[in-house]
Amino acid sequence: MNQDFIEALDQLEREKGISKDVLIEAIEAALISGYKRNFNSAANVRVDVNRETGDVRVFARKTVVEEPTDPRLEISLDAAEQINPHYTVGDVVEIEVTPKDFGRIAAQTAKQVVTQRIREAERGLIYHEFVDREEDIVTGVVQRQDSRYTYVDLGKAEALLPFHEQIPGEKLKQGDRVKCFITKVEKTTKGPQILLSRTHPGLLRRLFELEVPEIYDGVVEIKSVAREAGHRSKIAVYSRKPEVDPVGACVGPRGMRVQHVVSELNGEKVDIVKWSDDPQEFVKNALSPAKVVSVDISEEERVARVVVPDYQLSLAIGKEGQNARLAAKLTGWKIDIKSESQVRQNAGDAGDGASRERGGEWPVGGEESSHLDSAADESAQ
Repeated sequence: MNQDFIEALDQLEREKGISKDVLIEAIEAALISGYKRNFNSAANVRVDVNRETGDVRVFARKTVVEEPTDPRLEISLDAAEQINPHYTVGDVVEIEVTPKDFGRIAAQTAKQVVTQRIREAERGLIYHEFVDREEDIVTGVVQRQDSRYTYVDLGKAEALLPFHEQIPGEKLKQGDRVKCFITKVEKTTKGPQILLSRTHPGLLRRLFELEVPEIYDGVVEIKSVAREAGHRSKIAVYSRKPEVDPVGACVGPRGMRVQHVVSELNGEKVDIVKWSDDPQEFVKNALSPAKVVSVDISEEERVARVVVPDYQLSLAIGKEGQNARLAAKLTGWKIDIKSESQVRQNAGDAGDGASRERGGEWPVGGEESSHLDSAADESAQ
């Protein structure tokens, strides 16, 4: 090794961000193993690589004793004093034992170590870059697909988009640019594994943060998200400034902001509702676009009993119960929806009929009431 090698290490440090000292320490450790292997030495040795010139020297480390039993590891006190009169028993003496042809071994070893360390360092840098971006949005280019994953090139790394994390009905092709949500970054023997999602509620949240300056600035806050990827989503927004309309800010001029989000999500419908700390008001808003007559809250049962006009019942429930189900996820409340005629009928009924209305969980989408549950862990916070 020579001055050119040291300059090459300096260049690696600048371009790859790999510390030169770390590389040299790794080379020194590898040269120790190479020395012992090639020269059949069991001695304790130290390899020193000059940081300025690249010169390599090998030193045998021997302990000072009165009477040596293993000359490879020990040296007598008399012999040590001839080197330096200040040595005493128990000290360690370093004697240079650099072989004549050690430069060739050093060069080969250094090349292997540097190549390996560059690979490890690049993987480490990529891991640390992306692990800090978990639960964030990235843009990548579709590279290829197999039976399990779509592989997305993120520039410095290739990420995995599992098929079950892709939007239903979406056909991704090689060369497509897509925005994805990073769900997990793991270390593996082959480098960092980055897992992506296009169905995660966090993707919808991050897309609005990108499109709506008021959210980025903290004026408008997304309180909760409920999503059925590829079909429909709801977000609840709140403004910290009374003069700022949170729903209008997210919709944007002529609906441009929300339209950009919808386009990115392959046409997925997005309802934007105003959040309220009043559960009655929040549930009423969450069932938008349906009009609500009244909302009765049961704190103990965590149930919101909603009454809607007869002609709004189907709209409130939604196709296959989707609107009511998303509202339940968004608010964190169980939602029991009835029409005005059902409420009047129940008030006039007695006996089995009234008991039937109160106790049953009714299917979504019919003329009956719908009783939809939402667990707290299903709500996207």
